[in-house]
Amino acid sequence: MLKLHIPVGMMLMMYAYMTLNDGTEIRHSPTLSDKDGKKVMVYFERQSELGAEVAICEIPSYKWMESVGFSEEEMEFFSKFLHSNEHLILKYAENGGIGLANPV
Repeated sequence: MLKLHIPVGMMLMMYAYMTLNDGTEIRHSPTLSDKDGKKVMVYFERQSELGAEVAICEIPSYKWMESVGFSEEEMEFFSKFLHSNEHLILKYAENGGIGLANPV
């Protein structure tokens, strides 16, 4: 299991969503609420020879919080992936993930 980078103040409970063919693991937070409304943090992480490559996006705003090690093409793919999977990720985040949550 990959160890996810958790920004200060973030919840530690993450739900597994999918592992891509290149080993990139996709996980998401439960639904979070703040003054701007409901949101979900989506984490993309892959181990490399140089360490972990990490990208974190907040949906539904599609605000990228962090991107380290992924190419522009990969980030473009992740953006398209999120747009096509947003409805599922938001649903699973609200209902406790696809299966059991994995604490990280």
